[in-house]
Amino acid sequence: MSAIDSLLERARSGLDRVGPERARELQEAGALLVDIRPLANREAEGEIPGSVVVERIHLEWRLAPDSEWKLPGVTADSTVVVLCNEGYASSLAAADLQRLGLRNATDLEGGFRAWASAGLPVQTGGSPAVP
Repeated sequence: MSAIDSLLERARSGLDRVGPERARELQEAGALLVDIRPLANREAEGEIPGSVVVERIHLEWRLAPDSEWKLPGVTADSTVVVLCNEGYASSLAAADLQRLGLRNATDLEGGFRAWASAGLPVQTGGSPAVP
């Protein structure tokens, strides 16, 4: 097993990963869907309505419960579903958020592409990321 495969396996072992339908249910119940995909992917493929775009380089600062730069309303009990293109980078990111105290951080299995393939709502992409 390669080092990255091992890292991914360890990251996922602590996550309660969700599929597209469950992610939508969580979003409707108040969970925050966080899109970490690059702008080029969001422009080409679209975005999930109501999701928040946070560049990967800012993610920990915007979502760590004790960060002075966190998004308004984020607490250690917030439910956050991170998504990327296919569900790899998002697993690593969600595990990082858990280590920072966001207990209910997880990611979307299959990423944005699984969401779109499931026929769930998608809107035109290109929204600016949270600064």
